[in-house]
Amino acid sequence: MSKNNTASAAGNNGMPRHIAIIMDGNGRWATKRFMPRFAGHAKGVKTVNKVVEACVNRGIEYLTLFAFSSENWRRPPDEVSLLMQLFRKVLIGEIRKMGENNIRLKVIGDLSKFDKDLQALVQTAESETATNTGLTLTICANYGGRWDVLNACNKLVAAGVKQEDITEDQLSANLAMAYAPDPDMLIRTGGEARVSNFLLWQLAYSEFYFTDTFWPDFGVKALDEAIDSFQKRERRFGKTSEQVQAK
Repeated sequence: MSKNNTASAAGNNGMPRHIAIIMDGNGRWATKRFMPRFAGHAKGVKTVNKVVEACVNRGIEYLTLFAFSSENWRRPPDEVSLLMQLFRKVLIGEIRKMGENNIRLKVIGDLSKFDKDLQALVQTAESETATNTGLTLTICANYGGRWDVLNACNKLVAAGVKQEDITEDQLSANLAMAYAPDPDMLIRTGGEARVSNFLLWQLAYSEFYFTDTFWPDFGVKALDEAIDSFQKRERRFGKTSEQVQAK
């Protein structure tokens, strides 16, 4: 069975194996406080640290964070530049902590558009954490769900697979997150209720959780509330409730 199979179950304790988060509301958090938007992004990094630690403590196996979409290049150049600087700072400062906490880092997306030094930092961070066996933390940077699916199709074509022979498992195996099961739950902060071109293939059967809380204010308590909501849901994957309960 493919690792990405939509019927992959949550952990035995009802805890989701894989949580994906769209970290929305950093800029609006700052604007409401009459601060520059970048202050919200900087505060958002502290929230990332808290949520990562909480996921480690709760036995979550995979945490995937939407950090920078392929559409975010449309933002003001100064903001994009500061975001890249922040990304560099985080990569440099967090590698040692990841090792201490047995966290494996993966960065997915079209990294070719980033500066060479940033690409090198990503490669170093991934390499130095590759043998860690705890939480797999995935950062989606210059990532888009449509890009991901198209990229997987192009890989299959390049490998000589005929159109009529392409299967779902083959396509899944060529997606950027082929190493992880599909997310059990998607959390989006900031009051919006859309997926914004994030993991379009992988979210097919994920449970969605939307909150008005801006990402900088999303703490451990808010994470636990989201997990509690997930644990109260019945995941049927196309079956009837009676079939699921009969297992």
